[in-house]
Amino acid sequence: MFLPMRSITKSMMAGLTLTTLMLSSAWALDEEAQTAKEAGVRLYSAHQYEASIPYLEAAAEAGDVDSMYYLGEATRGETSLDWYHRAAQHGDPYAMLRLRSSGACERKDICPANGEDWGEAALHSALPMAESGDADAMFALYPVYATLGYPSAPLKWLKQAAEEGNVEAQHRLGQRIQDDRTAYSDETERLEAAEPWFRRAAEAGYPRAMSALARLLNEQGHYDESWEWMLKASEGGHINARQWLAYCYIEPDEENNGMCQVEKEPGKGWAILLAVNEEAPNMHVESALRYYGDSDDVTVEHREEGEHMMEEWLNREPPLSYFPMKFFGPHGR
Repeated sequence: MFLPMRSITKSMMAGLTLTTLMLSSAWALDEEAQTAKEAGVRLYSAHQYEASIPYLEAAAEAGDVDSMYYLGEATRGETSLDWYHRAAQHGDPYAMLRLRSSGACERKDICPANGEDWGEAALHSALPMAESGDADAMFALYPVYATLGYPSAPLKWLKQAAEEGNVEAQHRLGQRIQDDRTAYSDETERLEAAEPWFRRAAEAGYPRAMSALARLLNEQGHYDESWEWMLKASEGGHINARQWLAYCYIEPDEENNGMCQVEKEPGKGWAILLAVNEEAPNMHVESALRYYGDSDDVTVEHREEGEHMMEEWLNREPPLSYFPMKFFGPHGR
């Protein structure tokens, strides 16, 4: 029997799940298995990998291919390879890429049934769906072609997926442009080129892109709009945005915090940090609690106030998440 867990949101699932149309053996889960999957994905998306395993295992044993793949990501060693292999047998191209990078065929004799390389198998799994117009499959071809060493195909399919409305592809394309310091004459041009892709994904409801857009607008000096998008990202459950909210309430006048269009409320900031640490503990929030706990910015009175306010920030809907992209999770970037 599983403990009751809150339902996963559509936006979170969009940031985690390759369309089941690509998986020829996918089938509907019963209520218990679906509940387990939602709980496992919620924990996985908050980087609580070990805690997610029993829930994902229940869903995977019931036949859920996504859960098989996430178990490969969350576990290690032989167990990881076994789950990747099970997902690959159902057509998951990302699992096939993981098997290729781990040398599963050469080291463990875990090979595609038709004798192909796992990278080629991933290509043959995703390409027909991409060519038929599936934007999720187009996005899958981005790492597939990159893994196989094609020079121009990865970017071609990334752009095509972004144009077709895949929010992960839009966010990833914005990231690529923002990080490319060679293709643009100056920083202004580079940021202006990246902004429309972050904005399209943000306006489509993808909290990870909302946070990225907020940071980009902050760099451009558009502080009011930057703050609006960081608020929306926090409301959408993005962990990093929620932590930025806390920093803004504690130190709104800090030199690099132009986006912080709020009055100083250290007690509220402390409450947010405590709530994040309770719901989705991570090294950044733990470090912030230590730092501010010993600083003059958060007094004993502020900390007491925050402890009383913490419940207001706990277990909000949607649940906290990093909105990790399926292939760019704990084993890759």
